[in-house]
Amino acid sequence: MEAHAINRYIGTSPRKMRLVIDLIRGKSVPEALHILHFSPKHAARVAEKVLRSAVANLQNKDEAGRLEPEEIVVRRASVDGGMTMKRISPAPMGRAYRIRKRSNHVMIVVAAREAAPVKSKPSSKTTAKMAPKATAKAKAKETAKKAPAKETAPKKATT
Repeated sequence: MEAHAINRYIGTSPRKMRLVIDLIRGKSVPEALHILHFSPKHAARVAEKVLRSAVANLQNKDEAGRLEPEEIVVRRASVDGGMTMKRISPAPMGRAYRIRKRSNHVMIVVAAREAAPVKSKPSSKTTAKMAPKATAKAKAKETAKKAPAKETAPKKATT
């Protein structure tokens, strides 16, 4: 089960936000919140707000009961560019410079951590099928090593 939260039109550039979002992708929620809370970047405050919203959405979605934050993982986190406001700044000699005020959209998807799958041992049938091939290859290598290499006599040059 997973839930997501989106915050749109955030007033920072997407590049600055991606630096923060890359820190939390794939981490557990308590670890991600800890990283965001103590990050000095302004974008971390917004990302923390979105992450908390996504966790609340997942807990509201869960009908069986309340999920523990340790069981929740940041599955996906992405930053997309939003609209760019164009402004003009005066420049010398009657010219103007263009200022581009960028914005971004943040989407964070969280999911409950699934139990680690238990690896089953291969059945005896599959190991029996694989064993003769392995031994046949090993025997072929051994016979190749034991057999002396054929020496060829050098060819005489004719003049």
